[in-house]
Amino acid sequence: MRSALCGLIILLLLSSCGKQEVKPVSEDSKIAQEAFKLAEVIKNAYVKNDRVTIERNSTKEGYQELIGAMKSFDNAELALTPRKVEIEDSTVYLNLTWNGTWTIGGKRTEDRGMAIFVMEGRPLKLSRVLRSNPFTQPE
Repeated sequence: MRSALCGLIILLLLSSCGKQEVKPVSEDSKIAQEAFKLAEVIKNAYVKNDRVTIERNSTKEGYQELIGAMKSFDNAELALTPRKVEIEDSTVYLNLTWNGTWTIGGKRTEDRGMAIFVMEGRPLKLSRVLRSNPFTQPE
């Protein structure tokens, strides 16, 4: 995730270099960066089983959905890779792929998928996870 975010920032910087005039960062770019950051915060809180941070960064409905779907695990590693951001009014759709490894009672389970994190409001909060939800693992 960090490499994707760094790549995006470098790409934005390179596209603005070499010109006389420095263009300000667009509002859509700022929103996309905020979405990337929120996804990383939620992922880290999930791995640490930090329900307070998940609740703080989710809408009420989003929190209930995530907590209701979460399964217990001894250890988890989760990698998120953003693929596309769509912004419609005040709703942000972050399309990403994920790879995860969970350990339960010494048994290791691996899985991967593609999810859409739906984020709303200002500041952004996670309201839903569509498609293959990494937080419902391991199954």
